[in-house]
Amino acid sequence: MVYGRLSMQIASKLALFFIAAYVASTATLAQNTLNTCPKPVYLTLDTGHMQVAPLMAQILNKHQVKATFFVANEATKDGGMSLGTSWGSFWAERGKEGHEFASHTFDHTYWKADVGNAEKPLGSSQRFVVSPSAGPRSGQRFVWDTAQYCANIDQARNQIEQYTGKSALPLYRAPGGKTSAKLLAAAKSCGYQHVGWADAGFLGDELPSDSHPNGLLLKKALQNIQSGDILMAHLGIWSRKEPWAPEVLEPLIMGLKARGLCFATLRTHPHYTGWIAQQAASKPRS
Repeated sequence: MVYGRLSMQIASKLALFFIAAYVASTATLAQNTLNTCPKPVYLTLDTGHMQVAPLMAQILNKHQVKATFFVANEATKDGGMSLGTSWGSFWAERGKEGHEFASHTFDHTYWKADVGNAEKPLGSSQRFVVSPSAGPRSGQRFVWDTAQYCANIDQARNQIEQYTGKSALPLYRAPGGKTSAKLLAAAKSCGYQHVGWADAGFLGDELPSDSHPNGLLLKKALQNIQSGDILMAHLGIWSRKEPWAPEVLEPLIMGLKARGLCFATLRTHPHYTGWIAQQAASKPRS
């Protein structure tokens, strides 16, 4: 019995040691990134119709920019789905290039409202009205509990890990950035921290072309983006008549670099490094 208690104590101390070591190594990675990239901005790209995705990837590779992709299984202009097998090689190549990945919910599922959660404390099982905008249930409304919502986040993460062979970040982005305090707490309870974007980092590729032409979007971004900002665009927007990429993407990268800014992934963002380390140490994924 004494031997058993000692073994448990040793195991507990070893676990704490490895967690502390992992957190320290992640902090070192973040510091090294700051040393090499003292004024970082964080380019994040959500999935879309994917027609411009290969060209966008070429531009990123040309300028040695690493992005964080938030992936959902959305309809593509080639008649497939963005996380379908026809796009598997595309994602595998992005993984080899050193980009990072996170979930955008598998069915691009919008939060619409909390349901009967007023008396429930944060962290307890919640219920939400949700509406997928992709897949066979697109446009329908459902009431999901925490487990169902988390499963949809997991599904996108699992699929991108299968294609890339690397662990996705324990982060996610709710479609449209639509959330509630209850929804964010529910996602955190299953290991996901939400990522939005900076006001200046909203690159405007989903806005109407007639009122927000590419030249105006580029000028605004180059004027307003500052070090530390999270930037957000998509791999193709169906409704935009004047495609944002590649017309804006390359001059944006070049212009921000000319201002002394550099690009990093969310793995090294100071707001998320602690969470990423904690989740990796406590919930290792095979």
